[in-house]
Amino acid sequence: MGNTVKILLPLLLGGAILYWMYRGFDFQRVRQVVLYEMDWTWMLLSFPFGILAQALRGWRWRQTLEPVAGKTRSSIAVNAIFLSYAASLVVPRIGEFTRCAVLKRWEGVSFTRALGTVVTERMVDLLLMLVIVGATLLLEMSTFGTFFRQTGTNLGGILSGFTWAGWLVTAICLVAMAILLHILLRHLSIYNKVRTTVSDIWQGVISLRRVRSLPLFSLMTVGIWLCYFLHYYLTFFCFDFTAHLGLGCALVTFVVGSIAVIVPTPNGAGPWHFAVKTMLILYGVQDEQALYFVLIVHTVQTLLVIALGVYAWTRLSFSASASGSSR
Repeated sequence: MGNTVKILLPLLLGGAILYWMYRGFDFQRVRQVVLYEMDWTWMLLSFPFGILAQALRGWRWRQTLEPVAGKTRSSIAVNAIFLSYAASLVVPRIGEFTRCAVLKRWEGVSFTRALGTVVTERMVDLLLMLVIVGATLLLEMSTFGTFFRQTGTNLGGILSGFTWAGWLVTAICLVAMAILLHILLRHLSIYNKVRTTVSDIWQGVISLRRVRSLPLFSLMTVGIWLCYFLHYYLTFFCFDFTAHLGLGCALVTFVVGSIAVIVPTPNGAGPWHFAVKTMLILYGVQDEQALYFVLIVHTVQTLLVIALGVYAWTRLSFSASASGSSR
C-alpha cells in the first residue's frame, strides 16, 4: 500500500496541475506546431548538452567515490546516473537510491557510503543553485517581484508570523526530539546497525575533503549546471515567440523551473509547466504560446531521459557485475 501511494500520489498531483492548466486546450494545434512551425534543429542541438550534463554528473560522482570506495568504472557511474533519472520518472526521488544500488551490484560499493557521496553532491549543487538564484534575483528583481505578487507567494509573510518566542520554542522542541530519538535508539536492538549506517553515510559526506582534484570537481560542477542551462536555453530558438526573449528571460525561467521541480512529481511535470509558463507570460509571451512551449519542451526532454535510461539499462545488462569483475 505504501509503495502504491508513493507512485500514485505524485502522478495524481502532477496530473491534476496539468489538467487544470490544459483544460479546454486544443491539442490538435500542438501537432501543427510540432510538425510545421517548430525549428527542430535547435532542439537537436540541445540534446548533447542534456546528455553531457548527466555524463558530467557521473564522472564527478566517480571522483567523489574514490576516497571511500576506490576506483570505479566510469561507464558504470555514468550509466547509473542515466538510469537514476529515468527511474525518478516512475517514483520521484528514487533515482538517488537507484544509482547507489547500481553501484553496489556492479562495483560492490557499500550502498550507504555511496549514498553519503550523493548527499555531498546534493549539498554542493544546492550551494551553487543558491548562488545562481541570488544572481538572477539581482539581475531580474522586477520580474520576480511581479511573479510573487501574481502567484500569491510571500515567504516573508509566512515567517513574520513567528515571534521570537515562537522561534525559541521551535528550537527547544527540535533539540528535545533529537535527544529523545537518541535515547530511544540506544535502547533498541537496531542501534548498532543504525550507528554503522549513519557512520557509512557520514564517511561518504566527508569524502569531498579527500577528493583528488578539487579544482576539477568544481569545474565539473559548474559544467553540469551550464549544460543544464544550455539544454534548456537552446529550445527558445525552436519557436518564433521565444527566440527573441534573450538570456535574462532564459535564466529567470530556468531558475524558477529548477525550484519548481522540488515538488515531487515525475520530472517536475505540472509544477514546472506552471512556473515556466507564468514567467514566460510576464515577459510578453501569449498564454497559448507559453502552453505550447512548456508542453513540447518538457515532453521532448523527458523522452530523452527515457531514451538514456533504456540505453543505460542495456549497457549495464552486458556489463560484468562486482562478483565477475576484477576491476
